[in-house]
Amino acid sequence: MRMERRLAEAPIGIITVRDGTVRAWNESAADVLGADTAVGEPVTDVFPRSVERSLPRAFDGTTVSDAAFEEYYPSIDRWLSVSVVPGDDETTVYVTDVTEEKDNERTIDRLRAEAERAETVDTLIADVLEGLVGATSQDAIMGTIRDRLGGSDQYRFAWTGEYVADSDELAVGGVAGERGELFPAVREAVEEGLATPERRAVEQRRPTLIRSLSENASVPEAVRAAGFADGVQSVFALPLVYDASVYGVVGVYAGTEAAFSDHVQSSFEVLGELAGYAINATRNRQLLFADTVTEVSFGLAGNSPLVRVSSTCDAELTLDGIVAPDDVGLTCFLTVSGADPESVLGSVEALPAARDGRLIRRSDAERGRIQATLSETVPLVAAINHGATIRTAVFDGDDSRLVVELPPEANVRRLANLLGDDGPAPVLARRDRTRSPTTKQEFRTDLNERLTDRQATVLRTAYLADYFTSPRGSTAEEVATSLGITGSTLLYHLRASQRKLLDAFYDEHDDGSG
Repeated sequence: MRMERRLAEAPIGIITVRDGTVRAWNESAADVLGADTAVGEPVTDVFPRSVERSLPRAFDGTTVSDAAFEEYYPSIDRWLSVSVVPGDDETTVYVTDVTEEKDNERTIDRLRAEAERAETVDTLIADVLEGLVGATSQDAIMGTIRDRLGGSDQYRFAWTGEYVADSDELAVGGVAGERGELFPAVREAVEEGLATPERRAVEQRRPTLIRSLSENASVPEAVRAAGFADGVQSVFALPLVYDASVYGVVGVYAGTEAAFSDHVQSSFEVLGELAGYAINATRNRQLLFADTVTEVSFGLAGNSPLVRVSSTCDAELTLDGIVAPDDVGLTCFLTVSGADPESVLGSVEALPAARDGRLIRRSDAERGRIQATLSETVPLVAAINHGATIRTAVFDGDDSRLVVELPPEANVRRLANLLGDDGPAPVLARRDRTRSPTTKQEFRTDLNERLTDRQATVLRTAYLADYFTSPRGSTAEEVATSLGITGSTLLYHLRASQRKLLDAFYDEHDDGSG
């Protein structure tokens, strides 16, 4: 039976059916359904099978049902829009391929869901960061992160672990959320030292994302099985790192593979950086305000570049002072004894870990002061990043030693491992001592609160570079160059910091007599 010309040339698929059998169809219908011929075939056989089977239901019974539906047909990988319109003698079926429209709808829905999820996560992380402000210890910081993330409806659970550097172990700190079968499996794998996502994140010092937990062969088998049983799809392991120190890790587990978009990952990475900074700051704050401190003297070996320089030049280098480490490195001011300072400076400048060396002052042929900036691979920087305060450091071959102050609860062995060469650095002496508040300490604290970080850096650098001595050991241009600023900017910061220094001094010592 031939179809009318206007129907045969229609841009949509048209099929005429009588008694459940196809009587005619146009080329558009053939293209959509991917069939060569259908005339004389049952209409329910012409259409591929769909999950909902709406078309067979419309033709099931003594009468044909009026129906309109959109369904996915797996065998042809298409979404079809179908309308069944019964007539007196014949039924007309209209069919259109709406796959592209459906794909666009799914893309829009996915992007909308990702945007909503990202907004929710950003709000969640903002809450976490707000909680970090009042946290006074590493346990409190990690507990805040764990409780906020694990208690969110975005994730199944979150757990935190502390990294124990001296034993290279992860110690599980706690968990928040739905533990199910998965968290016990994760905890057991961590305790056995297996390659969990969290372990890899700590070892590589960068986040680890697993999108399909139960199918990822890099995950321990017991963890994969438990994840499948609990319906957990993905995990994001976030290390808490500050400079050379890894403090711990956060494992966040979600029920969908799409839980960690690129935006969400970036937000978590910022969280990890700020948490690492906060942990380091709390350790330094504990040391600053502690009544009791632990003073430890370590022996330094050849892994310290300054030890190697002292041995090569047969010189003693004494640390006069440092400018706190930044993105460039740790700026050190050293007194040279027993060798030509300029020759020693040449050896320092030849170190891969050193840069921006210069001679500040030559007192005589075998004594003077030099300046150099050292990278984070140097033991001095490792000690500071671990929360230590450097009291003294002497680099003199085999007699080299570093004396630091630590909070009483600090892990001395962990720091010894960071400072050592083939093994832990030897502890030459250790004692706990009580610090009583002094006017000098209060003065320094008050001054630090008044100065900006930049002003404090400029003032300390100029002081250690003998800018204030007569004759000057450094010109304004030399100090400015070492700081990477112009001479006018240096003088501006010096004037501002000197004014604040005098304000702090007179505020402290003004007796009101005029």
